Amino acid sequence: MKTIKVDSLVIGAGLAGLTYAMEMADAGKSVYVLASSEDKTTSNSYLAQGGVVYNEGHDPELLIKDIEVATCGAHNPEALETIAKFGGSAVEEILLTKAEVPFDRDTDGSLKKVKEAAHSEARIIYSKDATGVAIMDSIYKKIEGLTNITVCHNSMAIDLMTLSHNSKSYADRYKSLTCIGAYVFDLEQNQVYAVLAQNVIIATGGVGQIFLHTTNGKEAFGHGLAMAKRVGARLMDLEYLQFHPTVFVKPGFNPLLISEALRGEGGVLINARGERFMDKIHPLGSLAPRDIVARAIAFELIDSSGNSVYLDMTAHDSEFIQNRFPNIYRECLKRGVDISSDPIPVVPAAHYHCGGIHTDMEGRTNIKGLCAIGECACTGLHGANRLASTSLLECVTMGVLTAKANLLEFREDYYLPEVKLWKGETQQEDTALMEQDLDLIRKTMWNYAGLIRTTKRIKRAERLISEINFEVKQFYSNSALTRTLLNLRSAVEVAQLIIYAASKNRKSLGCHYID
Repeated sequence: MKTIKVDSLVIGAGLAGLTYAMEMADAGKSVYVLASSEDKTTSNSYLAQGGVVYNEGHDPELLIKDIEVATCGAHNPEALETIAKFGGSAVEEILLTKAEVPFDRDTDGSLKKVKEAAHSEARIIYSKDATGVAIMDSIYKKIEGLTNITVCHNSMAIDLMTLSHNSKSYADRYKSLTCIGAYVFDLEQNQVYAVLAQNVIIATGGVGQIFLHTTNGKEAFGHGLAMAKRVGARLMDLEYLQFHPTVFVKPGFNPLLISEALRGEGGVLINARGERFMDKIHPLGSLAPRDIVARAIAFELIDSSGNSVYLDMTAHDSEFIQNRFPNIYRECLKRGVDISSDPIPVVPAAHYHCGGIHTDMEGRTNIKGLCAIGECACTGLHGANRLASTSLLECVTMGVLTAKANLLEFREDYYLPEVKLWKGETQQEDTALMEQDLDLIRKTMWNYAGLIRTTKRIKRAERLISEINFEVKQFYSNSALTRTLLNLRSAVEVAQLIIYAASKNRKSLGCHYID
């Protein structure tokens, strides 16, 4: 078995992971990045539309207050203070200076800023309606010139390695629980190899692909959470799963996220009768927090037996819409809707996981050598519900802060042992059957553990997912590795974790609503 030794192993190639990689590489450290897909377009960071909070020139206390309100008071005060203090400089260093992201600017060269739902002022910078594309294209261009970063596409981490479980030295079992790397599956070569590192960073993004409707990329099965759980990392707030209120779902097309920025620019939600139903539900109307809007839409659909509600942008002229939201305008046209003259049919979809692997404000987990950053981590910044455009801010800030902490603690004589060989199986399983199991997981989570939960629904989800988990373990113990099998393995484990967390929290709060 091939073994690679590096200073840092990053599992995930979104904004958080690559920000960390850039910082470590700039300091002269070797970084190995695992990207599970063949290209960068499947990460949630790349799919981000709206923007990123850039609070320079604004009152940090006002930002903290806005986040507090959005989190329903379930936040970590230290996280809010840290992001408010260091977020602006992190955005400036990484996105504006190093990556030179082409954010929209006024004629005088100053950054354009907009206001989104639950923000009290315009503090969000953006690049049209494809901010994630602009950011990730710029980041990749930057890291192409850094020779000490290796990005391995089509490579999936199978399991984390620890001194206790994977070292060939018997004595290492008695040392502190320490992560030393991961077993990696090269999907192109169909081979497993080991990557050993002083710092292992989980940056695998969200969990949306375990739900029937999602805005997430196709690899967002919660791989990082599942791996972390298997080695004993602390997980928390897993029941807080944010559903984006406005997603255009049409058979034959990928779900299209309709950015909150459209409502920030005056778009209003209406029902099939043309009524602005949000105005009677919340003082902010269509700009109410996401959890409130998503549930209001769900109840509206139940009451009307309709397939969607509508987001109306027709108060704006076509030129404004095409200049401000060119990608959304173009994609909606492909789906048969001209948004300058017709309202957009929308439904809620799984969007952002507020919980995850518990970390401090320098990315550390309860396992030595293991850090987590980005959506897969839980610093407590988002509490029970995320404030719009704070996710990319958190990715950049935590990527920088975690790298700086790792550099301060870096040791040239760090101990990395010889590790045990990976023991694989060769039996080929029916991929179609595994895809059916994935589909059953998605439908179960959507119907019974999704936007609106009840005790009966949660119990039914628990029974169904437990049965699938038993079958998956049989597959995994006897089968050759494939992408589908690894996706299925993580999906069922993460589904169980979310169901368990939802069953234990009987209090409706934020994006966890239990009736």
